[in-house]
Amino acid sequence: MSKQSGRGRVDGLPEWDRCAVMGVVNVTPDSFSDGGRWFDTTAAVKHGLHLVAEGADLVDVGGESTRPGATRVDEAEELRRVVPVVRGLASEGVVVSVDTMRASVAAQALAAGAALVNDVSGGLADPAMISAVADAGAPFVVMHWRGFLDGGNVKGVYADVVADVMDELHARVDAVLAGGVSPDRIVVDPGLGFSKEADHDLSLLAHLDRLHALGHPVLVAASRKRFLGHVLAGPGGPPPPARERDAATAAVSALAAQAGAWAVRVHEVRATADAVRVARAVEEAREAGNAPDTRLDTPDTRPGAPGPHSAPLTHPARAPHAPHGAEGAR
Repeated sequence: MSKQSGRGRVDGLPEWDRCAVMGVVNVTPDSFSDGGRWFDTTAAVKHGLHLVAEGADLVDVGGESTRPGATRVDEAEELRRVVPVVRGLASEGVVVSVDTMRASVAAQALAAGAALVNDVSGGLADPAMISAVADAGAPFVVMHWRGFLDGGNVKGVYADVVADVMDELHARVDAVLAGGVSPDRIVVDPGLGFSKEADHDLSLLAHLDRLHALGHPVLVAASRKRFLGHVLAGPGGPPPPARERDAATAAVSALAAQAGAWAVRVHEVRATADAVRVARAVEEAREAGNAPDTRLDTPDTRPGAPGPHSAPLTHPARAPHAPHGAEGAR
């Protein structure tokens, strides 16, 4: 089985023939990369439709920033921000994901037409979340999370970041399953940037294939994150602003697609949509190259071509040297 064909299907969502592209619509004034740009409902819906036109397969709508140190909005404000945008996009036929840690927001977004709940806390922030998702029969993204990032990148200590993240995700998946969510509706996310330093994020990306051992499709959300700024800055250099990390994001998207990710979550869609399609084309070429090559068994019928029992031709560069004194010697 190829890595691409092993990325998994999520029951209740369309089945794409490659790594899917999830576009981001932040209906917030304070998100780390585009806060305030789509805060108005009309602007947010328009932006979501633009992302689809650029190649997004689904759109993730969130009304609360999860950047380190961000102040949580109250429930009423999050509902005010999110639900009208979800309804507007769903009415246009867009596959919508709701990015929330609140069960009430998830439930109302699903009622407004959302198809997927993307909870960065994996159900830890709100004890009612798992039952709300289970009752709705919705797909659920379970992200690796160690708590709110108040005051910085907390609890980012690991003995082996890949093994530790897998163990902790496995425990969350078990809790989600125990809460009644169907196993074929669970997606896992390694939580890049959440309680992780740059080297942790890079290690997780280098070993995405190991996450498939959890038995669920994998979402990779690397877009514009701090570790990319760290890579691009080089030794001692200042990291580029978040909005100047889209080319690096597309590179991660191609690598994630090649590693069998189910989807990648990005702010700028066009480059990533191209990247995952190229990754799929390369995988198809690799699969075709694994087919038996029967051309060696087919006789060459061109005029003057050697028959099956002809003596092999000697390449001029490999002809034996003439002895000294023979004709043509120097």
